[in-house]
Amino acid sequence: MGTYLNPGNHGFSGIRNDLYVDKSGLIGLINDTIETPRRLTCVSRPRRFGKSFAAQMLCAYYDKTCDSSGLFEDLEIAANDIESHEKYRNKFDVIYLDITNIMGEAGTEELPSFIRRKVTEELSDAYPGLKTDDSFSTTLINATKLTGNKFIVIIDEWDAPIRETPAVQKQYLSFLRTLFKSSGTTARIFAAAYITGILPIKKDGTQSAISDFQEFSMVCPMEFAEYAGFTEADVQTLCTKHHRDFSLMKQWYDGYSLDPAGSVYNPNSVMKALRSNKFYSYWTETSAAKSLMGYINLGFDGLSSALAKLLGGIDVPVDTNGFSNDLVTFRNQDDVLTLLIHLGYLAYDESAKMVHIPNEEIRLEFAKAIREVKRDDTIRRVRESEQLIYDTVHKNAEAVALQIQKIHAEETAILYYNDEQALRSVIKLAYFSYKDHYLKFEELPAGDGYADIVYFPKKTSPMPALVIELKWNQSAKGAIDQIKEKRYPAALAGYGGGILLVGISYEKDGKKNVRRHSCVIEEASKDV
Repeated sequence: MGTYLNPGNHGFSGIRNDLYVDKSGLIGLINDTIETPRRLTCVSRPRRFGKSFAAQMLCAYYDKTCDSSGLFEDLEIAANDIESHEKYRNKFDVIYLDITNIMGEAGTEELPSFIRRKVTEELSDAYPGLKTDDSFSTTLINATKLTGNKFIVIIDEWDAPIRETPAVQKQYLSFLRTLFKSSGTTARIFAAAYITGILPIKKDGTQSAISDFQEFSMVCPMEFAEYAGFTEADVQTLCTKHHRDFSLMKQWYDGYSLDPAGSVYNPNSVMKALRSNKFYSYWTETSAAKSLMGYINLGFDGLSSALAKLLGGIDVPVDTNGFSNDLVTFRNQDDVLTLLIHLGYLAYDESAKMVHIPNEEIRLEFAKAIREVKRDDTIRRVRESEQLIYDTVHKNAEAVALQIQKIHAEETAILYYNDEQALRSVIKLAYFSYKDHYLKFEELPAGDGYADIVYFPKKTSPMPALVIELKWNQSAKGAIDQIKEKRYPAALAGYGGGILLVGISYEKDGKKNVRRHSCVIEEASKDV
């Protein structure tokens, strides 16, 4: 058993000794690629989404120096894929490279040189008759000739040099290219390759540096979607078994909807909430959280507006195609938003080409980071939103109307200006800092209808509840009357705090081409 060659199954054995969610179906997907033109697989996921667990599972499954039958006999791969399970389990020499750990071990030695030396040393120890060569590829070919067995290579955190030490990426990518760019050489050495990290394959100019890999990312996960994290069924089962509140788990850690798997949850956060029965942001424990402010502080046109929309619960369009798959090459807002998808800060709707903040955990990180951003327009937006909430709870209707009118004019295209849906988006954008004090509900069933927007105070907030009704080409007073007539505050039955009724209207005078917003704010009577 070695460190880089055939590391054994102790890593996965430890994982199985703890609370475990079966993700062994991933093995079947890799088995399907063995000895095919699809043998090279790159799966990228955010931090704390189980990448290393998956890598250790694959090591345990393929490593021929151990018997892992007991670790897999009760899992999906053994039950649903019997033929390939028996055919490939513990049948290969495995090269396992944890690049983050290797970077620490290598010290001042060049990373490719260190990898070549260490793997060659372990190969020589395992196969004393092996003929080594200055060419690493030739040494590996000689090993397959000697043993009659090709390698499975598993690379964890493959993109660490690109993320952490960009200066070495050229030599590192050149090293990977020697292993995986030549289809003839690659096919002679590897039965399959599985590499995983945060970023998809690094693009070298207009081409991928190692283009033969099939990529499965948070932008386009395809058949790997259900292995990106915990599915809704996984989380429901865990919550039932351990008597946890599934609705809270969903509010805090859901939000990544990956086709075709549906809802996907952050595994690390779910497990910690499961064990502690405490729901808050475990994301702050990751080093990715520390870098968020730097990305959103980049001075691209429209970025601060996009962030305000995201915090307000409004989806934002994004073009993911131009992203260079590194942390330094940013040309526009789309590149920043695409990176935040890969880092797990934004969820991506592949069909609509839109992004949103996935859940409460991530929203708290955004809200905290955006207050530290140094850009003047971002600071202005935060202050304006906080002032708007202050004016609303203090019933300064004129100030509220003026701010809504300002945001409406700044953020809504003329083509879409004149409808109630545009006004709804403006309200969400204007109140984007609501998360400090409120939970937001849209089209909330209430009384004899549906309340447009309800901001309900968090337990720790002294704020009153806000029931907001929107009208286009009608009066704000009419909006208040509708709230009362249809008994919208009934949705808050049992809530003992104050309730404010907020009517907001937008009217257009076609003759004068004047757009005017008005607002009426009243306290709800006890019998409303």
